[in-house]
Amino acid sequence: MTDLAGAEDLVWASAEVRPEVVAAARRFAFVEGRVLEREGAALYAWGDAARLELPLGVDDLRGVRSVRDFLGRIRPFESPHTESTGDRTTPGGPIALGALAFDPKGWSELIVPRMVVVVNGDHRHAIGIGSKQHVAAMLDDFPFAVGAEAPTPRPSDEPPDRFDLASARPHEDFRRRVSVAVEAVRAGNLDKVVLVREVIVTANRPVRQHHLLERLRALHPSCFAFAIDGFVGASPELLVRRRGAQVASQPLAGTVARSGDPEEDRHLAAALLASSKERAEHRIVVDAIVATLTPLCSSLDAPDVPHLLALRNVAHLATRVTGSLANPLEGAPMPSALDLAAALHPTPAVGGWPREEAMNYLRKNEDVDRGRFAGPVGWVGSDGDGEWWIGIRSTLLEGPTARLLAGVGIVADSDPAAELAETQLKLQALLAAAVRP
Repeated sequence: MTDLAGAEDLVWASAEVRPEVVAAARRFAFVEGRVLEREGAALYAWGDAARLELPLGVDDLRGVRSVRDFLGRIRPFESPHTESTGDRTTPGGPIALGALAFDPKGWSELIVPRMVVVVNGDHRHAIGIGSKQHVAAMLDDFPFAVGAEAPTPRPSDEPPDRFDLASARPHEDFRRRVSVAVEAVRAGNLDKVVLVREVIVTANRPVRQHHLLERLRALHPSCFAFAIDGFVGASPELLVRRRGAQVASQPLAGTVARSGDPEEDRHLAAALLASSKERAEHRIVVDAIVATLTPLCSSLDAPDVPHLLALRNVAHLATRVTGSLANPLEGAPMPSALDLAAALHPTPAVGGWPREEAMNYLRKNEDVDRGRFAGPVGWVGSDGDGEWWIGIRSTLLEGPTARLLAGVGIVADSDPAAELAETQLKLQALLAAAVRP
């Protein structure tokens, strides 16, 4: 659990910044910082004011709640530069961000950055966090806080131009694992389990996060792009967003390829929407999210019929779940965005169902270290607002090596060859950005 005493030595301050400073902050964070970015909103962060460990994972509710307690103990720094952001949709105080482990019992960590530039539409401000001396110096001298030009990123090394690709295990091994999982489902041991495949890309030079991020943003502009300490991706799947009492989630399950031909894509989409297998798999995910959020909400809406979310090379069945959190008992805070993410993760879209049975099955049978793949990626503020996405369509970078993973949901009538093909389709979204000879 987070040591709250460390917060007593920290203060925070916020100041508006100009658009050109945001652009410079973006370039800087892409190269050597941390990035959370989607259409119309972004966090560009760097430095560590604190690191908040969750050694028992997000299943440790006391540990999860201690993150908000820590942020709440960081005091505002009084300064002529300090301003109220005046915008409920952007964090105006300390935040913690992170890419958490897929295994809800696995060690995870959140970072309280020293500096974060926050963008929401036309609203732009910087938040500095640290000791009194550090924050005072930032406000007086640090470019981002007072609107001067941001530092120029260091010149990047030349990007790689030679790549070796290898599946971590033979195709036959994956088809066999699918067959074994199908038998487990048919035997009634579980309703669904999600298996992943791993591909290793080895380049002749280090793979740089900014090269990958720039390509992902160009290829998948509607997705949530992220880069946190070697974990880089572009996720289409919102786990949960909280703004005040309003909550939203958009689970995805059910996939079909897109051909690029409008008429053919209409036929493919119609077949996906009509597929009883895909609709049943999707409904498992929606029902699990609704069951988790219902006790926490005064109202909750989840349409019976999913809609289609079209991406560059695939389309998914999607359902937009929205609601209002119930007023908590006197003296109790509303659940934070991180509390909600911990309660929802892992959804049946990335783990399976029932949750514990699926996770136990994966721990015994999958034999893949997912790390942060398919774990929650996002941020939470001291007021409890925030948003968390599912860390899919992602890669784990380490020097010249990139680990790419993709998952597929296995149900009673899953076909091993078709599930292998779906992993190839999903991996292509990352390979198109990572491999640029």
